[in-house]
Amino acid sequence: MGRGGARQKMTVVTMPREVFKRTRWQRQYLVNILITDVLVVCAAVVLAQYVRFGQAPDLSSTDGYITSVSILFGAIWLGALSLCRTRSPRVTGAGAEEYKRVASASFWTFGGIAIITFLLQLEIARGYLAVALPTGTVALCLTRWGWRRYLAKQRAEGRYQTAVMAIGDADAVSYLAQELTRDPRAGYAVVAVGIPGYGAPAGERLTLGDQEIPIMGGEEYVLDAIRECGADTVAVTGVDHFGYEGIRKLMWDLEAMGVDLVVSPGVMDVSGARLEMRPVAGFPLVHVEKPQYDGAKRFEKRAFDFVFAAVALVVASPVLLAAAIAIKLDSRGPVFYTAERIGIDGRPFAMLKFRTMVSDADRQLESLQNLNESSGGVLFKIKDDPRVTSVGKVLRRLSIDELPQFVNVLRQEMSVVGPRPPLRQEVETYDGDVQRRLLVKPGITGLWQVSGRADLSWQESVRLDLSYVENWSMVADLVIIAKTVRAVLLSQGAY
Repeated sequence: MGRGGARQKMTVVTMPREVFKRTRWQRQYLVNILITDVLVVCAAVVLAQYVRFGQAPDLSSTDGYITSVSILFGAIWLGALSLCRTRSPRVTGAGAEEYKRVASASFWTFGGIAIITFLLQLEIARGYLAVALPTGTVALCLTRWGWRRYLAKQRAEGRYQTAVMAIGDADAVSYLAQELTRDPRAGYAVVAVGIPGYGAPAGERLTLGDQEIPIMGGEEYVLDAIRECGADTVAVTGVDHFGYEGIRKLMWDLEAMGVDLVVSPGVMDVSGARLEMRPVAGFPLVHVEKPQYDGAKRFEKRAFDFVFAAVALVVASPVLLAAAIAIKLDSRGPVFYTAERIGIDGRPFAMLKFRTMVSDADRQLESLQNLNESSGGVLFKIKDDPRVTSVGKVLRRLSIDELPQFVNVLRQEMSVVGPRPPLRQEVETYDGDVQRRLLVKPGITGLWQVSGRADLSWQESVRLDLSYVENWSMVADLVIIAKTVRAVLLSQGAY
């Protein structure tokens, strides 16, 4: 459809100025955060005053000016949290921006206070600030994290959802809807779709898994569809069908309705850290930074791998010894099991694991092929594999069987975090895109490990691996390690 046609259709719709208030749960969630912010700030200044001056706040005492200053500090701190928009609906509940704003508000507050007290020569000890700043900032971030956990739990149970209307051609809007609803904890519910050029609504539905989403017509029916389905966010994938004037008119109309507009740049599985909006001659363009595999970043990752693996082997040495003894006492055969895997640039290596199966497990594989539960057919997975020994079940559930792989890390064959180590026959099926998994070393853990582990299909595992290869960073590695500890403790997806 040409741009002129899109503009004509978009200007047909007239829209009275309406302001739709936020849903009740959003307002209550922000109020809850405000209440905990006030409590944390008050507790931080009270603690700082008590620790530094040895007295609780008391305006009636001769030292009441200290309490007055504490009240003033608390008010300024709370004001900074508001001015930095730390409770903006666009940042609360997900991402790192919320925490960054909280930290920024805290440091600006206490930086300003330190300057003022120095210039005015106020008798406020630096120890007071040294207690209040770190204590309050950490507590603020922890309470925000706690509210996120509460929000994620509610969303996993189908509550506290953001109603989204997705607009785009049939294939693009299907992919967008699938990505938005992949994780219920993200809180998106696609309630309707619009397909450019579709025409008037005909009662048809778009099937997405076990969900059927109503098709509300073409782009000229967007505003009527929003009123009907109650969406509070419109997600557009591609804007060619609207044209420049059309997307601007849509933005104005949605602003009048109090509905958010988000536009997908059409770049899939690329993290926000690699995307940067840069205006060129007044026209906003999304620049995609190249993934970094060499140079300083590779050295940084290698140094981290070496230190982490060495420390892990030393700390876990009692567990390693106990596991080796248990394996020997439980069944006949070697303590370790070596399996060929394909590493960086397609180089094969021998991956170490504690043996968790009977010694002739490989010979029994052919007779068990009919029990394979892997959806892709490339891997072999059985939830209740009869070849696993009693000790092996415990080792697998706690992921102790994978600890010897830290030796592979020291040998520079693996990383602590990376894609799943693939089999040779698996690599032989790779096409050009999947080959990108081999641009980095395979890892002991990775996105696949914290997203379901053995419960994942081969296709989903590949998608996560490619996403990691495209977006890896040291911060992301640390987050994955933290999530791995949680997944291991909860035995999520391990068998």
